[in-house]
Amino acid sequence: MIQRFIELGEGFSDIYELIEIAKRNDDRLKHMMVLHTTINDKAMSSLIVILNPPAEGKFQPIYICREGVPNHTIRPNKRFQLFADTAKELNKELIQFNVKPSTLFSEKDLYFQHLIAIFRLNHYLPALT
Repeated sequence: MIQRFIELGEGFSDIYELIEIAKRNDDRLKHMMVLHTTINDKAMSSLIVILNPPAEGKFQPIYICREGVPNHTIRPNKRFQLFADTAKELNKELIQFNVKPSTLFSEKDLYFQHLIAIFRLNHYLPALT
């Protein structure tokens, strides 16, 4: 199986797209996540939608709006609230935890590999066989 991040932007239109991906694929929706981090002394969050692979494929997409939403516990905001409301509407637990910022990694792909390892260790993604 191939597990790969697909990065969207961090604006409202990108959040709306992420939400639409979750709603349109509710039959494949595996997880909705919020990853919290600190970048330049600012508490930021990434919003993530993980889909199950299609019936006839081995590709598992992980859609992310990376580190562009203020952490809702410090600064409530509409982007987070829209995402949280969608999770509730789709009967999904909103999984939240803290991670290192992507700025600590020399390449974005290394950061994404780091996140995939965390997801696998916590059983949010299956390990590859």
